[in-house]
Amino acid sequence: MASSSDNRNWDIKPKDAKQALAEDKFEDCMSCKVMGSGAFIGLGVYSYYTGMNNLRKQEKAIMQSPTKYKMGSRRLGIATISASLIGAGIWRAFN
Repeated sequence: MASSSDNRNWDIKPKDAKQALAEDKFEDCMSCKVMGSGAFIGLGVYSYYTGMNNLRKQEKAIMQSPTKYKMGSRRLGIATISASLIGAGIWRAFN
């Protein structure tokens, strides 16, 4: 049988629960941060490398196409996506 002091330990007031939630901050383990940041940074580097490589291979076809999006805007798009992924990896490493 539980004593009355044990029962009092389980009585939670809403104020205590809110305070406990405010104080509880989730922290990932080091290996989770390393894997997550490494994945984002690796994906950013890979997307930059393969994107620019594909643009170089397709440059002639792109320049002859009637689209208004030529090499500059496509390079900017690839660089922006890659920089965003690398930035997410750096943010993940330190936060």
